[in-house]
Order: sequence, then C-alpha cells, then structure tokens
Amino acid sequence: MAVTGMATVVGLTTVSGAISSTASAASSKIPSSAFSDHTGITSNQVTVGNVSTLAIGGLFKGAAVGAEAYAAFVNSTGGVNGRKIKVDSSDDGFSGATNKQKTQADITQDFAMVGSFSLQDNFGGQILAKNPSVPNVSVTLDPVTNKLANTYSPVPLAGGWETGSLTYFKQQDPSGVKKVGTLVANQPSATSAWNGQKAVMQKLGYKIIYDNTFAVTQTDFTANVVAMKNAGVKMLFIEQSPAMYAVPVIKALDAQNFHPTVVLGASTYSNDLIPKAGPPSATNGMYLEQNMSLYQGTDKAAIPAVAQFLKWVQVASPGFQPDLFTVYGWLSAELFAQGLKNAGKNPSRGSLLTALSKITSFSGNNLAAPTNPAAKTVGNCYLIGQIENGQWTRKADPPVTSSTSGYRCDGKYLVVPGAA
Repeated sequence: MAVTGMATVVGLTTVSGAISSTASAASSKIPSSAFSDHTGITSNQVTVGNVSTLAIGGLFKGAAVGAEAYAAFVNSTGGVNGRKIKVDSSDDGFSGATNKQKTQADITQDFAMVGSFSLQDNFGGQILAKNPSVPNVSVTLDPVTNKLANTYSPVPLAGGWETGSLTYFKQQDPSGVKKVGTLVANQPSATSAWNGQKAVMQKLGYKIIYDNTFAVTQTDFTANVVAMKNAGVKMLFIEQSPAMYAVPVIKALDAQNFHPTVVLGASTYSNDLIPKAGPPSATNGMYLEQNMSLYQGTDKAAIPAVAQFLKWVQVASPGFQPDLFTVYGWLSAELFAQGLKNAGKNPSRGSLLTALSKITSFSGNNLAAPTNPAAKTVGNCYLIGQIENGQWTRKADPPVTSSTSGYRCDGKYLVVPGAA
C-alpha cells in the first residue's frame, strides 16, 4: 500500500496504490553527532526506552507489553546481530509533566525510544524535538511529534480515513448514513482523529446529527444514549473508543432497547468487549473496520505472525489480554529491530536513523496492513469484521492468500489537511 501520487479532492488529498520505494528525505536531517552516539548499546545488548500510560486501569499497558513481547521473541533467536533487546519501561501516570520527565531520563541512558504510547506524548515529543539524534520508533498521537525527522512509526498518523470502508457501510445501510452519531473522548488526539474521519464521511454524504465528547473518567453513558435515541440516530461510530469505554456504551444501548447500526474500530477490538458488554445479543451484528488483522485469534491459523504475536505476549506477561496498543508496541519493536539489523556492525543512533529512513514498506509480516514509515504515510487497505454469535469474524474480505493478503484495498485514503 502507499503513495504513488497526490491529487486534490475537495480540499482532501487522495492516497492510494503501492507504497513508494523512495527513501525519506529525513536521512539528510540527522545531526552529524548522532553517528558517534552509542548511548545505551554494547556489543551484546541494546536498551530501549518505553514511556506509556499504565494509569486509568492500565489504559495503555499493552504498549509496554507488546514491546517486551517482541524483545522476548527476538532475544530467543539470539537478538539482533548478536545484541539482546532490553526494554526500559516506565509509566507516565497520565501526566504530561511525568511523560516529559520520563522521556528525558530515557534518552540519556537508552539507545532509542520504542513502542511508547500515551495521550500525553506531546510532552515527551518536546524532548525528542530538542534531541533530533534520538530515534523514536513508536505510534504517536501527537501530530507535531509524528512529523519529527527522528520519529518513525509502524502506523503513521495520517489524518484522514479510507473511503472503501465508509462506502461499504453506506451500501449496507443507505438510510443510516443520513443520521449518524458518535462519541469521542475529549482528548486532542481522539478528537483530531475523529475530525479526519468526519471530513471523509461528509465528503461521502454522511450526515452527523449527534457528535459529542466524553471525559476519560466517564463510566455511565446512559444520558448520551438517550440523547442519541431521541435525536433519531440510526448509525453509531465508536471507533475511537477503547473497549473500556465501548462496553458501557453498548450496555446503555441494550438497556434502552436502542439498536442502531454500530461500527467499531481498531481501538474497540478486544476479546474483553463481547463478554463484558452483556448478553450475546448486545453486540451481535456490530461491524468492525480496522487496518490490522484479526489478531485476537480469528486469524491465528491463517497468519503465522498472529500466532507468533499471541504466543510471545503470554511469555512476556502471562494472562495478559492483548489489545491494539499491544500490537502497536510489538510492531514498533519489530520496526526498530529491522532498522537495527541494517544499521551496521557497530550501530550508532545516526546509522539507525539512516536505516529507518529506508524502510518504505512495513506490515509486521501481515499482522497489519502495509504502511510507509519512511514517508510517514498509510495506504487504503483495511478489513471489515463483524460480531457473529459471540465471535469476531471477517466479513466480505478477500482470503489471506490473496494478492492483498486478506485486506480490502478498494477506494482511496483521503488525507485531511491540518488533521495530522
């Protein structure tokens, strides 16, 4: 997937086709001092920092677990060029000041930042901006941090949405798209993502009649659901909400006997969602769209990387239920390892950044749809899922053995200027 050209479409930018093979120009922005900087690396070990939010019920604990799981896997094979990866994980406590403090501490002792995930990552991003020689291989929610020359993400912040999935839902429920509702956390990252998606939806003829935010501390969504029901909402998008928020929303929908077409997203996809949301009927028929495989287990037999991911998550943290953020941590560590492997026998921070700038197609061996980390772009591929009889299933997707590896790659990815 990728970037072959740009075209302006009603204020939006179209991205489609195969990923470009051109390396990022970021390699020319690497400070010369970075090529003699060997902080955090020895002949047999490389230490990487991870600052994620473990507060609020372990909201993004998965990011640290995922990075640790990939490190455990690669270490079991002898490491990267003979070096074992050690993950130096810390909790920012959902505090911007702490995120900044922890990031500052990590860059003084660790080779790179890997797999961090936080709603407060813009604070750590300020430190990374002042230290351009420090590689940051993480999924970021902050547009400014995402654009830094030393940030490389396996899932870049693109600021838009795929038209393919939205066209699919429009075909399934033509009247529902005229009365759409959404609930989004009142965090800049969540609202920014929603604004990008909303712009594309409106371009395709969706009419949003209920658009509200909620505090990260909210646990009861009855009032929101009643308001949506009274407004006549027929299609509800809660894609930006992790399962811990989607569950009470679904419970409220069921309690009010209100059953619009519900579209879930990558943040919502979780093995906890279905059993915690109520009886099977509460979630049955709900749709899912995401740029990841069905890594909770559905794709385990078809995609070896899924089985590998699930196995090593349990090695790193027995009993842990993986989520999107676990995948982000794993993919970030895998992208880092790929860069480190190509950074030379005596890698420096500078040679790692150079190696990362040449990675123009990455999918974690089909764990996710392909992206271009070097160019900070995503493509137009996605999958459609649905909950059927208490199970996550694929819906109208091509087989994993197809040329698109099981992803639908119709339509375009439209980038919204200023959204990322």
